[in-house]
Amino acid sequence: MNERRCIVTGESADADGLIRFVAGPDGMVVPDLKRTLPGRGCWVTARRAMVDKAVSKKLFARALRRKVDVPDDLGALIDRLLVRQATGALSMARKAGALVSGAMQVDKAVRAGRATALLHALHAAPDGIRKLDQARRATVHLGGPDVPVFMLLDDEQMGLAFGGGNVIHAAVLDGRGGHAALRRLEALRDYRTGPDMRPASPDAGAGLLAGTAGGHVTAKETDQE
Repeated sequence: MNERRCIVTGESADADGLIRFVAGPDGMVVPDLKRTLPGRGCWVTARRAMVDKAVSKKLFARALRRKVDVPDDLGALIDRLLVRQATGALSMARKAGALVSGAMQVDKAVRAGRATALLHALHAAPDGIRKLDQARRATVHLGGPDVPVFMLLDDEQMGLAFGGGNVIHAAVLDGRGGHAALRRLEALRDYRTGPDMRPASPDAGAGLLAGTAGGHVTAKETDQE
């Protein structure tokens, strides 16, 4: 019951690796990232390339079994939604004490083995990145964790996650809030590039979404697989 089939690849996967889509009351295709919107749904592998292919090949109407309108920038819209989720999760982690910023504090957290992820703003200076990477490698050499590195957010988005200020480097710390933030960062990274790959710079659609898509209506799944 937890597996769904991608309309692009035809392959089944766990719902966490897919994005659900529904048709809104106006016939517009809406991404349902929380998988709570009512009505018949269809699923696409959670990668930008797969979403773009579903749009270009006009697969949504067939999968949803009705005439639908599909935003030309659907792939970029999802990117904005994932950025919003990531910054929100980082903000919650900060309030829970599971996030630190500033090169010195980040360096300390890495060397102490407390960091579960490193964050650099997209336009971070190479020298600052190099210094923190040295701390990460030194920690691994001493038997500590090899923490993942994320370059997904611009300066404005990093500042938003931290409640303002110019934040260039940050570390996600171990703990419940940190783990939730890490999952959101991984989802955004995987959407843009796939897992275990260095994230590419987002396109112009990677900014924060000004509004929501569709709302949040809890309903029992009515998908027909």
